[in-house]
Amino acid sequence: MLALLGALPLHAEDMLVIAHRGASGERPEHTLAAYERAIDQGADYIEPDLVVTKDLALVSRHENELSDTTDVASREEFADRKRTKTIDGRRVSGWFAEDFTLAELRSLRATERLPGLRPANARFDGLYAVPTFAEIVQLVRAKEAETGRTIGLYPELKHPTFLLQESGIDSVDLLVTALREADLDDADDAIFVQSFEVGPLRRLDQLIDVKLVQLAVAGAGPADEPAYSYEDMLAPAGLAEIATYADAVGVDLRLLAAGDGTPTALVADARTAGLKVHAWTVRKENAFLPPSLRRGSAESGQGDVAALVGMLSDMGVDGVFSDDPALVVKAMAGKE
Repeated sequence: MLALLGALPLHAEDMLVIAHRGASGERPEHTLAAYERAIDQGADYIEPDLVVTKDLALVSRHENELSDTTDVASREEFADRKRTKTIDGRRVSGWFAEDFTLAELRSLRATERLPGLRPANARFDGLYAVPTFAEIVQLVRAKEAETGRTIGLYPELKHPTFLLQESGIDSVDLLVTALREADLDDADDAIFVQSFEVGPLRRLDQLIDVKLVQLAVAGAGPADEPAYSYEDMLAPAGLAEIATYADAVGVDLRLLAAGDGTPTALVADARTAGLKVHAWTVRKENAFLPPSLRRGSAESGQGDVAALVGMLSDMGVDGVFSDDPALVVKAMAGKE
């Protein structure tokens, strides 16, 4: 898809490096170890995805279903917690964060999501707990004191409308409270808050003065606005509407180029609307790269990340999410 992209006239001089779920290419995702690894590698921002426990603690998991990234399925004491729920129109079976207290959730241990592609990460299975958002903020503060540099946070609210409707859990309100307690409630603070949904972002825009990001993925639309597609939202009129409540769009790489590799107008159109563009996700494994950037035949082999980063920079993208922040930092240094 991105194979044919060439240099474009726009250029992002200071493209942000956003550690996607931490340095999740080297440690199990959404663990303090993954976040610290990313910070040590030079990431500008770390990204905690946030779900909520039964007793209203914000914790970091990519989805509220826990079995893909913890050992919950092997824990006999929680066997009776398995449920089937309809989340954003999709039936999902498993164990869900909102059915566990924080103490129960803290007894679980993180596991690698992609052991076939990342066997080295699997050696850390069982070592790390599921962190709370408060613990992640504490880590950032400690690393800022250690390094003398500002480290940004880029939380995402996961399934906020579902949680509110199914469990009465208002994750928007919980996050606003947490950000105020952490003194991260100003537009100048190093924080972006992101969501695939529209309504929660509009609420956040009314409640707190932080930078907001409308996420978008190819071939879908916001769960709370089923009449809309992300493609429509990213057209000029849609971007102008997004700009009334958000500061940036966070987009699937596939939305930046057509199937033949021809760049779309998204970056230029977003600029016209006054929005930044952050792109996701750069991963080193061949399995995630377009054919022209793969190296060798193994799905787990490392492809040409530097070339992909260069393409995104030349397109004028303002920030890039990556499981491998060290490789992105290195690639950007090579362009200077």
